[in-house]
Amino acid sequence: MSATEPRTRTGDRVVEMRAVARNRLIESRLTPNAISMTGLALNLVAAVLVFEEEFFLGGLAFIIGSVMDTLDGRYSRMSGKGTPFGAFLDSTLDRVEEGIVLTAVAIVFSREGNETAVAAVVLTVLLSLMVSYTRARAEALGVECKVGLATRAVRVVILSAGLVFAKGAGLGDFELLAPAIYAMAVLTGFTVLQRVFHVRSALRSAPA
Repeated sequence: MSATEPRTRTGDRVVEMRAVARNRLIESRLTPNAISMTGLALNLVAAVLVFEEEFFLGGLAFIIGSVMDTLDGRYSRMSGKGTPFGAFLDSTLDRVEEGIVLTAVAIVFSREGNETAVAAVVLTVLLSLMVSYTRARAEALGVECKVGLATRAVRVVILSAGLVFAKGAGLGDFELLAPAIYAMAVLTGFTVLQRVFHVRSALRSAPA
């Protein structure tokens, strides 16, 4: 018996266990929409915690809720339980969840009298919606439009870091929430421009 055989058997067992777990999950009553709604609930919790200035806990809730937002699409494809309405609901809730948490952040800045940061939050919300809108409008014209720096995943990472390392979050003497918002405002604006120029280029090069 070679030294690689036990490793091979262990690997086969892991693959088999994963396949069994996957099949049981698919056969369960769990639906992609249920995962989407769980993500919404967690983001609502995150918004309340941020409103109460419990930034670290709010950041954790936002991270977990955002992970759920990525899992619903993958589970939909894996299980074959996806529906057109489910895809619509997923995209809609993504925008709602981001807006809810950012609204709570804006309220915190408003309490502090930081008008510049409040304006940056409003701009970030508007431009985040435009990032999604430009993609949807481009795809309606037959142009794939996933380009740009500030995709949903990137925005989640930046905002999560800002919340977890906000002043008073308990992870040292940091204040990254305002810088995170400023970075999101700049990057989302740049991403909108990237998508506009991408679509213009694609339409110009398309055959008549």
